[in-house]
Amino acid sequence: MLPDEKATTAKRLGFIGLGFLGSRIAGRILAAGFPMVVYDSDIDKAKALGARGATVARHPAELAAEVDIVLSCLPSDAAVEAVYTGDGGVFQKARSATRIIELSTIAPETIRRLHQAARRRDIFVLDVSVSGSTPAAEAGTLTLFGGGERKVFEASVPIFAAIAKQWFYIGPSGSGLAMKLVVNTLLGLGMQAIAEAVALGSALDLPRDLLLDTLAKTAVVAPAFAGKMVSAKQHDYTPQFPVRLMHKDFRLVLAAAARAGLDMPATEAAAAVNAAEAASGGEEDFSAVIRRMEQQAELAPAGPPAT
Repeated sequence: MLPDEKATTAKRLGFIGLGFLGSRIAGRILAAGFPMVVYDSDIDKAKALGARGATVARHPAELAAEVDIVLSCLPSDAAVEAVYTGDGGVFQKARSATRIIELSTIAPETIRRLHQAARRRDIFVLDVSVSGSTPAAEAGTLTLFGGGERKVFEASVPIFAAIAKQWFYIGPSGSGLAMKLVVNTLLGLGMQAIAEAVALGSALDLPRDLLLDTLAKTAVVAPAFAGKMVSAKQHDYTPQFPVRLMHKDFRLVLAAAARAGLDMPATEAAAAVNAAEAASGGEEDFSAVIRRMEQQAELAPAGPPAT
């Protein structure tokens, strides 16, 4: 494909990584009419898309040989680099002018290395970061932040329209990921702030259900958190955005801050609580820090009586 050639349903897409977000994003693209080849290290996840009409590849290189555009949504920098540059990876079989749309949340430096390696092969790479959890992915209402060549980004808009309600071109390679780290800084800090506010309300003997219902309706709580509070009211922390992924994102944020020589004390504190929750080992939503802070409030010694 030429860099400015529009992605259409005449083009065959490949999708690698069918986890919480990836499976839903791939499903929407498939439903939009794009022919698709899929791969996941868990073959059962790939077969689930195969049952809906996708072709299942045995490894990333096989997928790359059959498609014009490769999308991937993977859990870590190491997984991304292995899928593209490792043995049996995409770069071994991808044709000249293949387009890569990397949806994973990884370090900007990693995507820049991938971009440079791809250009040596006449392959185009976009970092298109995803903002939104599984319900937004299912509904096709994600927000996307793009980095890379503008003409490649604009040519990919038909794909974005299948999965998102809005998309923004941010700048050169790594810019989409940089924007995602900024956004997820607020996401993680906001959830910790809510968890602490709820814990304080509990310590002040406010009725829990009334506390959560009222707080969710105030102007200080962003819409992204209101649904989390409804679930927390039911003590339901079913993962939509797993705490382990928020933990990873906090690490990426703090690593970027360290490289920039930037002190982020509030983020460091929120990351510590998130890390403790992630270490519990359960596959729960990142909003489970609400429960952790409530438990802390329950264990806190009673203060002196009011005067």
